[in-house]
Amino acid sequence: MATQQLANIYITNLTGGDAYITLSHNNSTNGTQTQGWDAAPNQTVGPLTVYFETGVGTHFVMDYWWVTAVVRDGPNPGLYASSGAAVSEWKECQLQHEDEGQDLTFTVSTTTFDLVEKSSPCSNSMTKTGSYSPITNVFVLMLENHSFDNIFAMSGIPGIIAANSNINAYNGINYQVESGGLPSMHTDPGHEFLDTLEQLCGAGATYPSGGPYPPINNSGFVSNYATSTTENDGNLPTSAEWGNVMDCFDTPVQLPVIYQLATEFAICDQWFSSIPGPTWPNRFFVHGASSAGWDDSPDTGKMIGWEDALGLEYPKGSIYDALTAAGISWRLYADKLDRYSDSPNDPLNLGATPQVGAIRGIKSGVMVNDLSSFASDLQQPYAYTYTFIEPNYGDLLNSSYMGGSSQHPMDDVYGGENLIKAVYETIRNSPLWNTSLLIIIYDEHGGFYDSVAPGPAVAPGDGITGIDHGFDFTQYGIRVPAVVISPLIPQGTVDHTLYDHSSVLATLERLFNFSALTDRDANANDVRHLLSLPTPRTDCPTQLNPPAPPVALRAPMTADEIAAHDLKPLPTSGNLIGFLHITLKTELELSDGDDAQKQAIVENFKNIKTYGQAKAYHAAVMQKLAVAKASGQVPQN
Repeated sequence: MATQQLANIYITNLTGGDAYITLSHNNSTNGTQTQGWDAAPNQTVGPLTVYFETGVGTHFVMDYWWVTAVVRDGPNPGLYASSGAAVSEWKECQLQHEDEGQDLTFTVSTTTFDLVEKSSPCSNSMTKTGSYSPITNVFVLMLENHSFDNIFAMSGIPGIIAANSNINAYNGINYQVESGGLPSMHTDPGHEFLDTLEQLCGAGATYPSGGPYPPINNSGFVSNYATSTTENDGNLPTSAEWGNVMDCFDTPVQLPVIYQLATEFAICDQWFSSIPGPTWPNRFFVHGASSAGWDDSPDTGKMIGWEDALGLEYPKGSIYDALTAAGISWRLYADKLDRYSDSPNDPLNLGATPQVGAIRGIKSGVMVNDLSSFASDLQQPYAYTYTFIEPNYGDLLNSSYMGGSSQHPMDDVYGGENLIKAVYETIRNSPLWNTSLLIIIYDEHGGFYDSVAPGPAVAPGDGITGIDHGFDFTQYGIRVPAVVISPLIPQGTVDHTLYDHSSVLATLERLFNFSALTDRDANANDVRHLLSLPTPRTDCPTQLNPPAPPVALRAPMTADEIAAHDLKPLPTSGNLIGFLHITLKTELELSDGDDAQKQAIVENFKNIKTYGQAKAYHAAVMQKLAVAKASGQVPQN
């Protein structure tokens, strides 16, 4: 009969410098135990209490170990990890009867990890994985469609640059910024390139192909909302709703999660979207410091060629190409199972599709992990330096966006607040926390008012001008919310540094010493200066405030409404078109490479004309993906 045992493991720092040491243990009967400590040279720290079994039937239950050391100074500063043996990075060294109840002291240096067990001492080599950085793991969560003022102007956070009595005039009426923004909008504010042009420059403004961008006075938000037909199948808001785009959340009450993070860590009040336009080109910038020429939303014309190229290709590569070339590991997550909304969707809904899957070389069905494994993954040895996280975009196929976690204006804010809370708490309560950096940003402003005029930007310089409008990429978009989180950041930091989404890339490049992709990220400011504390704080909350209760302002569609919607023709542009092409890309990636088969897939896709046909197609491809995974044709993510 097997008997449960434990041992207390201490570890001595022989690296020659001050170090942050993380030790992990795993076996098949007790799972993983992990803990980290700061250790001076020659200091012994611990213990990590580990669990194992002895007795009948336990001979073949192996114990595995993994250690990392972030060495800040001394003769050999750098990032070090045990080299691994039997399983991935893990070293097998079995605990036995002699180790029961013992206090064991292991040692780690920059070359050797000695596992000094009573029963069978083992040794393993250490590998230098990078130059010293106070940060070993960078996480980015990008949400949807809110301006800085919309989220934070009424937060009461001292020192931020925010709207106060600002107005927009339309139809002879002045509309002021006011507290108490709607948790969800009745109609979606326009935020395409031409919508944003009017919002920034006023009604009647035009953009000459190739630039320059017209003078900006932030005067056209209400006029655009009242008249734009680019969203909601052309449905316009009522006159009573025109001022809603000027409203700002009562942040402490309506958004207690992001408010708590903004006041506990750093709020950045000069983070701008990368172009004055919609979601897709702005999200492309966070992955490549360029949008590869996209200056507006997807349309069927822009997607021509995806059948061969299998997605968007950056002239100078993506951040994932650059990280791989530099030998730096990365990982992608998305809220595929929609675990955070108050009214979650079917996981087969198109809104569960990660937008990063639009990039060539990123197979969304295989390479993007569901966020449901995030917490357990971070309790294991986590070998990924950069992690990008996407929300669930809600009910795209019924055009409502409801039931997601992206905080799209047509959905309520609860799902996004719940997602932010889960991501932070997972990192905060993981062994990575002391050397982690989490950046929470929004892709673009979503049509909501902001009071700060965006300034000129450095063009990527990758030889491409805007596909739709001839945009020259020398103008930032509208200011968006940004909160930067690390135990190395003083509480209550307000940062006025100029950023855009390429600042994420600039931060990675300078933390981990690899080259910029484009002129945009080469010239972008990074967030390293915020990491100003010499040692990690010990007062960072382990749990955040709960989100405010959800407030549903629109009823879900009835069965009859859905049936009628299914018969409607698909639009020729917008988010739905882009996400459907990611579904097509997924199906092509599942094909055997035969040209005739690929052509048949493309021709079938071209025959999709209605929302109902789009639903059936997406569900069929997701079923095909599930079968391929179950059969081992493609790896499980």
